[in-house]
Amino acid sequence: MDRVIEKKTWNTKRLLTIGGIAAIVLLIAGSIYFTSGKSKLDVETERLTISEIKRGPFQEFIPINGVVYPLRTIFLDATDQGTVEQKYVEDGAILKVGDPIIRLSDPDLELQLAGQQTNVTAQQIQMQIQQNQAEQNTITKLQNMADVENTYRDAERVYKLDKELYSKKAIGLQEYQIAVNTYEYQLQKRRLTRQILSQDSALVRQSAGQAKEQIAQMQDALNVMKEKVSKLIVRAPIEGQLTSLDAEVGQSKNKGEHLAQIDGLTGLKIKADVEEHYIQKVHPGLTAYYIDLDNNNYKLIVKKVDVSVKTTGTFEVDMEFVGNTPKDLRKGQTLQIRLAFSDEAPALLLPRGGFYQQTGGNWIFKLSKDGKTAFRVPIQINRQSPDYYELTGGLEPGDKVITSSYETYGDIQQLILK
Repeated sequence: MDRVIEKKTWNTKRLLTIGGIAAIVLLIAGSIYFTSGKSKLDVETERLTISEIKRGPFQEFIPINGVVYPLRTIFLDATDQGTVEQKYVEDGAILKVGDPIIRLSDPDLELQLAGQQTNVTAQQIQMQIQQNQAEQNTITKLQNMADVENTYRDAERVYKLDKELYSKKAIGLQEYQIAVNTYEYQLQKRRLTRQILSQDSALVRQSAGQAKEQIAQMQDALNVMKEKVSKLIVRAPIEGQLTSLDAEVGQSKNKGEHLAQIDGLTGLKIKADVEEHYIQKVHPGLTAYYIDLDNNNYKLIVKKVDVSVKTTGTFEVDMEFVGNTPKDLRKGQTLQIRLAFSDEAPALLLPRGGFYQQTGGNWIFKLSKDGKTAFRVPIQINRQSPDYYELTGGLEPGDKVITSSYETYGDIQQLILK
């Protein structure tokens, strides 16, 4: 008689199948877990830089190196060619306005001056002679005019008398006609003489004016020549210190060649190179600050911006002190300057750090309240200074964040702090 064999529920084959399925499920679950942003990483706290979010004054600025220069510098160049004949002072001398520095000689220029002076003198003498002749000629014409007037009056008197006598039949027509003819002749002569005298006077005035104008032009040319000769003695145009004197006795100098420079004794300015990245932000009127070793804060203002970019990738700005000027500064000294792009104002401050290179300022690891973990949070950064970022969203005062580099974290979403 056949016997019924009971079928086993958990045989070896079934257990292996279930185990395989479970392994696959765990593998898939692990893959989902690690790719769904839930990855974690253990890090040593000692290797991190942890910063606290605080509210405080923020100012957007950049640090730049500035070099001290005199506020006013005058460059002296040779106005004409010449040879150095004498040096009155040496390099470094303190000069007043008008003090002589060097004397140049130019025989050709001095000869031209002598010739011009001779020409002006000769022209003045010639003009005086012409004036004397004109005055004598005028006197002669005036005398002639007086004679003509006298003769005219006599002819007029005879004419009137003969006219009266003729009307009374006391004289004949022929005698009366002679008186009429003589009177009309003298009348016409009087008119012509007056016209000649008037024309002569106008001509004399015109000639005199032209002569004076010519003399004035020659005198102007002479004055220009004198000024050029006077500039052979190079003098200080301002009060200051003589620097860069490049002149030795016997040395020839061409027109326009550099001789020296004078640095003003009052006022200083700062020249600085700024990276071309900031060229759109920098303009005259911007404020800058210099803090000395004693923590004294001095204000400067941008006066000039040279927007031509140098081969070094920088452009130059000139700044002047506003109010007090540091007393211990020297020409050529290098200063650390803060060039401000904004006024100081309250803001939420995030200390700068290496995290920015990996996040671009879009997120940061924020510590949990117990300080045992850190997780990603999105943030918004507006402006920045060398020390801080200005936060506009994502964090609150008192929050603690990791600001050191995230270079080895990859896509880690959570840090376990140990």
